Amino acid sequence: MQYTIRNIPDYLDAALRSAAQVQGKSLNEVAIDALVRGAGLSGQPIRRRDLSFMAGTWEEDPEFDAAIADQDKVDEEMWR
Repeated sequence: MQYTIRNIPDYLDAALRSAAQVQGKSLNEVAIDALVRGAGLSGQPIRRRDLSFMAGTWEEDPEFDAAIADQDKVDEEMWR
C-alpha cells in the first residue's frame, strides 16, 4: 500500500530524518515505525504522561472525608 502525506511540519521532518540517520534506516522505514507506534500496534504498551487511568476511580470514603474536614478547621487560638 502506498500513501502520500502532505504538510509535514518542519520539526517532524527533522526528527524523522535524524532518527533515520541515527538508526541507519530509510526515512520510509522510520516513518512506518512511527505510524505503527502511534497507532498502538507495536505490541509494546504506550507510555502515557497523564493520570487518565485514574479518571472515574474515586470511591467515597467517610474516614478520608472526616480527615480532610478536620484539616479545614481553624484554630481560633492560633489566629489571635
